[in-house]
Amino acid sequence: MINERDTMKNNITHIVTIFACILIASLVAAAASDAELYLYGVPVIFLCAGASFVVHWAIAIPALITKNEKYFDLTGMIATLLIVIIAVFALYSSKQPTSILSITVAVFVTIWTLRLGTFLYIRILKIGEDVRFKEIKNSYPKFLMTWTLSALWVFLTTVNAITVIVANPEKPLDLFFIIGAAVWVFGFGFEALSDKQKKNFSSLSENKDKFISQGLWAVSRHPNYFGEVVLWLGIAIISLPLLSDWQFLTLVSPVFVYLLITKLSGLPFLEDKADKKWGSDKEYQKYKSSTPILVPYFGKKQ
Repeated sequence: MINERDTMKNNITHIVTIFACILIASLVAAAASDAELYLYGVPVIFLCAGASFVVHWAIAIPALITKNEKYFDLTGMIATLLIVIIAVFALYSSKQPTSILSITVAVFVTIWTLRLGTFLYIRILKIGEDVRFKEIKNSYPKFLMTWTLSALWVFLTTVNAITVIVANPEKPLDLFFIIGAAVWVFGFGFEALSDKQKKNFSSLSENKDKFISQGLWAVSRHPNYFGEVVLWLGIAIISLPLLSDWQFLTLVSPVFVYLLITKLSGLPFLEDKADKKWGSDKEYQKYKSSTPILVPYFGKKQ
């Protein structure tokens, strides 16, 4: 009886969370839609938000029935690509000349999602399962909630970039763009190189069950996540002179990415996993005590 009551309580929590995600996305979309582009009479930002949820739910339903989580990360990539396509199509439909700035940001987001999405999908195929879903896929409401949270993640992560794209500024590229683009390139390169180094390290049989502490991983325990935060900060810098009024709320993008990585699904999960696996290893203890957890060289170590 107690277990049934707890299950019912958890299910209600998951359902409430789903509606909360929709509400949050709607509020942010409303803030970002101030004097912006419309497509078929609907603000483009709202269409982008809706696209993220529709794509996730459409793929979540068969995944839910088969209890297959392998397409989870790939779904995020598909949703992001659709969001960019909607924004660019809206610009094309407006018959206005498309600015270099809008095109550049659209290319940035496309490159990011294609690289990360395919990298994560291939990794899951090799591993065979996503360990994050071991318990989640046994509960339909929790499973659907997780996919809905991913839909919110895609929208909140990209909303600042999409706002920049649909702004389609006519003015020449400024210092904010130059600095922001440079920061994005640095962050993207840092993340991609980190993933490549770890992939190469893990592919060697002699490194089985060992932790990586070389290359960029010698200056940060999670250099790929550092690059992720930095690249979205670059987009935010580009956006600064283009935002007005409530649109500044879209700066939630880099803040959301940072909090998600450091407080929720990223570092806490991986650090706990590493401690369980190598916590008694003196070399790992030395590595952990001397290497920043996120920001290279200057970040906190614990």
